[in-house]
Amino acid sequence: MRHDLGGLLFVALGLVLVAVGFVWRGRVLRPLSAKRANAAAIRDRSRSLLRSADMAIGEARRRAARGEPVIVRVDDVTRVASGHYGLDVEREEAAVALRQRYEAADCRRDCMTDAFD
Repeated sequence: MRHDLGGLLFVALGLVLVAVGFVWRGRVLRPLSAKRANAAAIRDRSRSLLRSADMAIGEARRRAARGEPVIVRVDDVTRVASGHYGLDVEREEAAVALRQRYEAADCRRDCMTDAFD
């Protein structure tokens, strides 16, 4: 009888832990307020757009032949953002991101872009 009580207690404790895990996981995935959720979505979109600009610069550098200038277009950034992250990005938004990453990657020495037009 004692053995059965221990097994039952073990199963009950396991079920309690599983229930607590489901509740805890739900709280982590759902933000507490709509304001925080909106701020997180904006940060994620901005981060993805900057990564898209970095990827477009890297792709253009790989495409360029030795001795040729690297040409990075705003359209490349919008294509990468759409293809990799599913973002629908306006041209001006992509140009701003490309200008930021262009300056950060020190592209003035070997790159050309239409982001400054």
